[in-house]
Amino acid sequence: MSHRSARRTLLCVALLPLLMAAACGGTPPAEPEPAATDAIAYEGARIIVGDGTVLDSGTLLVEEDRLLAVGPSNTVTVPDGAERVDLSGRTVMPAIIDTHVHLREDEREPLIEDLQRKAYYGVGAVLSLGRGVSNVAFDLQSNPVGGAADYHTVGRGITAPEPGRTEVPSWITTEEEARAAVRELGTQDVEMVKIWVDDRGDQFDKLTPELYGAVIDEAHIQGLKVTAHVYSLEDAKGLLEAGIDAFAHGIRDMDVDEDVLAMFEDRPHVVLVPNLPGAGVATDLGWISGTIPADQLDEMQARSVDQPDAQEAFGIQARNLTRLNEAGVTIAFGTDGGAGWSPHAEMEDMVRAGMSPAEVLVAATANSANLLGLDDQGTLQPGKRADFVVLEANPLDDITNTRSIVDVYLRGEALDRAALSAAWVN
Repeated sequence: MSHRSARRTLLCVALLPLLMAAACGGTPPAEPEPAATDAIAYEGARIIVGDGTVLDSGTLLVEEDRLLAVGPSNTVTVPDGAERVDLSGRTVMPAIIDTHVHLREDEREPLIEDLQRKAYYGVGAVLSLGRGVSNVAFDLQSNPVGGAADYHTVGRGITAPEPGRTEVPSWITTEEEARAAVRELGTQDVEMVKIWVDDRGDQFDKLTPELYGAVIDEAHIQGLKVTAHVYSLEDAKGLLEAGIDAFAHGIRDMDVDEDVLAMFEDRPHVVLVPNLPGAGVATDLGWISGTIPADQLDEMQARSVDQPDAQEAFGIQARNLTRLNEAGVTIAFGTDGGAGWSPHAEMEDMVRAGMSPAEVLVAATANSANLLGLDDQGTLQPGKRADFVVLEANPLDDITNTRSIVDVYLRGEALDRAALSAAWVN
């Protein structure tokens, strides 16, 4: 039999079921339905991964609360039947991690509102540093609510006695009290200890090296990190010598010297959260109008004027941040406040201080997640949580473009920002 005859025979055999079905009045068998999938492909956006990598035109493949795939659009296989969302011309970045907040932590509803306000502005997780000690705080840490940033707390911070200030922190005056305060924290669901080393402008005696040394030593025995509220260069050196893990503020009293730079270099694990003060320059606050009633916004705008003293204080910390960043110190991110919009002001100030937008975005995402041990947040990578922010413009060009938020997704779910804004403004 010739090759042509053989092909004709095979074709006839293949067509026979269809011809029989037609002859009997039937219809050809239907094409198989694609397998059901809940996956959603967000396609065509510039993707800021969070670790310094940028994809010019990428795809995020999301299923439920996880990222299944992240990569250039021509390398990501989208399952048949998956929903497709075109994000061409937009930028996607990881949700922000704020490692230093103080919220309304004694009552459930106010705390949830504060976490919703953070989420509205693209924050995926926050850490309360030293005052989140209520049952409400620990309950929300264990049981996150939808549509809000995750809440984490270090519990009760530790300081020397400060009569007249908050009595929430543990006040210690002996090494045994220091170790006992840390051991108590070791029985709670915390990963970090917060200490204050500051005389508050000569108002109080501050923690001595013996006391904060005992705290740090005992914390490391308990498997906990320690972060310090610090003000002076002298105290920063003492804390570095004692084994501190992180600073919750930059050095604020003077410019850093070569000695402290060398100490940081010898301790590459130490993380700095600069927590810059206001820059002291008049600023247009119109961009926060979505969460502030008009009369309050008018009052805030009227107070936004040039302040030479504030500019000088900012200058010290800005120079110190620049020198430490250039020396290779790991920079993370925190705001020391409760306002939902404050992360975007802090990022602008970090760039004003001398960091590049790319460096600031890594600080506010990957580095902060690493500091808090949040292994499934901080970067847009397969297997991690689908926590991301869709922006109208590119923050690598101008850091204030982090404010051009189109959508916020937490655990794969889009936040109803319009409903939140309407509730807060009206």
